[in-house]
Amino acid sequence: MKQGITFVGLDTHKESIPVAMLLPEQVKPVEWTVTNERASVKRMVRKVQRQAPGEVRFCYEAGPCGYALQRWIRDLGAVCVVVAPSLIPRKPGERIKTDRRDARKLAELYRASLVHPPTEADEAVRDLCRAREGAHDDLVRCRHRVTKLLLRRGWIWRGGKRAWSQGHRLWLRSLRFEQAADQVVLEDYLLAIEQVEERLRELEEHIEVVSQHAPYAEAVGALRCFRGIDTITAMTIVAELHSFMRFDSPRGLMAYLGLVPSEHSSGGKRRQGALTLAGNSHVRRLLIEAAWHYRHRPSVVHLARRRQGQPARVIALADKAMIRLHRRFQRMLAKGKPAPKIAAAVARELTGFIWAALRPMAA
Repeated sequence: MKQGITFVGLDTHKESIPVAMLLPEQVKPVEWTVTNERASVKRMVRKVQRQAPGEVRFCYEAGPCGYALQRWIRDLGAVCVVVAPSLIPRKPGERIKTDRRDARKLAELYRASLVHPPTEADEAVRDLCRAREGAHDDLVRCRHRVTKLLLRRGWIWRGGKRAWSQGHRLWLRSLRFEQAADQVVLEDYLLAIEQVEERLRELEEHIEVVSQHAPYAEAVGALRCFRGIDTITAMTIVAELHSFMRFDSPRGLMAYLGLVPSEHSSGGKRRQGALTLAGNSHVRRLLIEAAWHYRHRPSVVHLARRRQGQPARVIALADKAMIRLHRRFQRMLAKGKPAPKIAAAVARELTGFIWAALRPMAA
């Protein structure tokens, strides 16, 4: 530990924050607990600054409390970083976990690993995209309730392949059950679907408006040049990652998204397993969904309008990705690989193309 620097670990919770302060040249930390309120945090920071002989650095673990604590501390002129929980070392066999131990460990392992918090504006847009994702999940649940009710009562839609089309909805409205209670349940389920669909439309309209303004317009326009990526997907990727400068290479971004295989190699033997699935699950899911589009033959018919006014460099990258990833998808299919594994492999390679498209814009 560098002389003259005091490290402070904070174990954040909804109501309280255990504090562990490691003064220079001291092994045993000074520990106490404060309430998770701005005024209490301010008093805690001033107390540490009075007792510390030199520079002070605060840190806490990323979690559900977000980045408000970091902003409060930085507003007071102090240094505060957020530690990535997935990269904090854990001792094998360790079976004791308390808030005080967590705060002490954070102070001791200050340099373990850092994350790059978004700005307040970036965080707000990210939550907007996540609200839209939550509304979509609610819609899927509501639709499942209807289909399962009809299945239990012996009603099966045979008017076409697509469910929830206009014809399917008219058919649902025309159904009449013998039991009055069943009719009430169906009407309630259909009303819930209409309400969630309206929520979803409003959220998507807000996202569409945000995507047309800086600092998102340029990156969203570039991502929409790629097959399988339109405005909602592009905005979610940009909002979730929010800074491409922290990824020095495509492999770093792939690892962050959990799209690289796990590995246990020893004694000259290399063993690779399933995907690590570490990091941002929102972006990983979207990229895997986009990867399924590359099973189709390359075509720019539906991309022409989205590519108008975009840089030639980005369009060339998107075309190269479309041709390369389609070939890889078909080649792996011919080898008998399971389609879900192929989609994950294609998503990993698509991540590299996205990095190449957006990295120069972040410089």
